[in-house]
Amino acid sequence: MKTCLPLIVFVALLTVVNFAAPPVRAADTVSAADKAFVMKAAQGGMTEVELGQLAASQGASQEVKDFGSKMVTDHGAANAELKTLAASKSITLPDKLDAQHAAMVDKMKALSGAAFDKAYVKAMVAAHKKDDALFSKEASSGSDPDIKAFAAKTDQTVKMHLTMIEDIQSKMK
Repeated sequence: MKTCLPLIVFVALLTVVNFAAPPVRAADTVSAADKAFVMKAAQGGMTEVELGQLAASQGASQEVKDFGSKMVTDHGAANAELKTLAASKSITLPDKLDAQHAAMVDKMKALSGAAFDKAYVKAMVAAHKKDDALFSKEASSGSDPDIKAFAAKTDQTVKMHLTMIEDIQSKMK
């Protein structure tokens, strides 16, 4: 019996070690769909700020300039909130635009005056419709409660922006 005791202790230790779960990081608990939403929201938000800065400086009409300034303010605040949220979930956000969004910004940089206004307004209507669908879907079917709450809150602002830019577009025709 004396020789069995060390074996029993060894098996007991082995059992404890094998059942010890590795630590769970916050990013491990966020679904792939929620992570994808966060990344899309980050790209869209950064694009809105860059294009808003262009509109404020290159826009021909005061309405376009004012809307651009609002995009910088509102999307800048949403981007900061998203950055904090992503950090709490151990999600690393991109620090620059992807190729698709960078190309859109570059295209707008080449325009000025009424041509800029028309292209910017058209792009903002399309972007805000797409964003509304993205944020609404996440708010209703996302799995992370914090990300869902961010999506629901931000979607209200996106809807307001969409109404504003559609009003500007209707006056341009």
